[in-house]
Amino acid sequence: MKYIFVTGGVVSSLGKGLTAASLGTLLENRGLKVALQKFDPYLNVDPGTMSPFQHGEVYVLDDGAETDLDLGHYERFTSTKLTRLNTTTSGQVYQTVLNNEREGKYLGKTVQVIPHVTDEIKRRIHVLAEHSKADVIITEIGGTTGDIEGLPFLEAIREFALEAGVGNTCFIHVTYVPFIKAAGELKTKPTQQSVAKLREIGITPHIIVCRCEKPLDKELRQKISLFCNVPVEAVIEEKDVDHSIYEVPLMLQRERTDDLVCQLLRLDTPLPNMSHWQEIIRKLIAPQHRVRVGVVGKYIGLQDAYKSVYEAIIHGGVGNDCGVEIVQVDSEEIEKEGAERILQGLGGILVPGGFGERGIEGKIKAAKFARENKVPYLGLCLGMQIATIEFARNVLKLEKAHSTEFDPDTPHPVIALLDAQKKVTKKGGTMRLGAQPCQLVVGSQAGKLYGSFVVNERHRHRYEFNNHYREKFEKAGFVFSGTSPDGKLVEVIELADHPFFIASQFHPEFLSKPHQPHPLFKGFIAAAHQQIHKKPL
Repeated sequence: MKYIFVTGGVVSSLGKGLTAASLGTLLENRGLKVALQKFDPYLNVDPGTMSPFQHGEVYVLDDGAETDLDLGHYERFTSTKLTRLNTTTSGQVYQTVLNNEREGKYLGKTVQVIPHVTDEIKRRIHVLAEHSKADVIITEIGGTTGDIEGLPFLEAIREFALEAGVGNTCFIHVTYVPFIKAAGELKTKPTQQSVAKLREIGITPHIIVCRCEKPLDKELRQKISLFCNVPVEAVIEEKDVDHSIYEVPLMLQRERTDDLVCQLLRLDTPLPNMSHWQEIIRKLIAPQHRVRVGVVGKYIGLQDAYKSVYEAIIHGGVGNDCGVEIVQVDSEEIEKEGAERILQGLGGILVPGGFGERGIEGKIKAAKFARENKVPYLGLCLGMQIATIEFARNVLKLEKAHSTEFDPDTPHPVIALLDAQKKVTKKGGTMRLGAQPCQLVVGSQAGKLYGSFVVNERHRHRYEFNNHYREKFEKAGFVFSGTSPDGKLVEVIELADHPFFIASQFHPEFLSKPHQPHPLFKGFIAAAHQQIHKKPL
């Protein structure tokens, strides 16, 4: 078993996760089985209770683990299926160590960061190795080198490398080489300082990946090589991409990063065939068709809040050879200025998931605009509940119909709390989470898109459609095209007299990949194009 550790320096949000995922792509295409893992140094047990403004999107796995958005990159870029074994936080590590101490497992010893915390971190690498049976495990260390909370993780991987032996581990350090406009040149000093900090801890990187705005010239590479104690060929340029994050694997391949990793880890593998990846990039750069779709949300100011949604829309475009311009629409702006003015001219409207009352009325107006004007609509989780509330108010004339999440006293609770959720007091990890089966109706639009009648999709919610109103909705042309196998939970809804109006209680965006677009997103983009151009793709 071989191990790659990816660390970061200078600043956060450098793209360590994308670098790890892209390397995973290249190694997979060399015929290796790859597993990816993320260590997050924050003390939260998981990001499930964190605000999107603080943390960005919460990415949900099949087994219900609420994780960092980087795990979304891992799944989109590779064929690996992740579980809670692929994610670890400081909160989980300390929780386990303290539970062990309470249970007497340390036999009365003084519990310390070294060896007890670091041993628990190393144990989690070994458990994944045993479970995954992978050839290579890529472990990303979150945060920035020098952060206090990250030190136990860096110490743990230093110890792990020592125990694994020479030729079995590789350290990759992703760092920032800023372009100073006033001087008109790139500066290497932050990278030097970052690597020096890492070496103080006892880790010498084998490869340095340099995030930069401008290309690295030979002289700059030689300087980084000299001061950071790596060969010149191990100084990798990772320039800002021109079109899409899916260019990164090809960029790393051009820099021969995967060759270098295979040499360091003594892996004898064929060169990767990336022709399918090059075709994805071709469709992103020079698509045959183009369309504009609006995403109506409340966290629009933060790109990472809807990361998987945006990526799945792009995948839907790739699946149709169609370039997609995503128009980010703040639902509160619709409340102020009206849907007609803001949404006019869009090929399709998508309402993603979310929590809390702010911006809800704007989303309801967006759903009404899509329904009345026959604009293709795709609702995800909350987006399905929004479509239900809008239909109840404006078609069924159920005055003040709402979800009990936003109005506990509504006279028509068309969306209500799950029975299993009514006694829940803790916030973390207590929603309906993870992959669960959905039975699709034969002949429905959703059934045709999937080409299957039983699908497994990932959930993250507390509230459901209230079955007391089901008959009333059905009589008015509201189609329940997907339910749980026992028929009790509504999973997919669509409108009978609309070209494309589909919404799901689950989150289809979590299962979309660039080379395997999710059926709902692929169908949505095709419908949006037809809406504008009046002809099918």
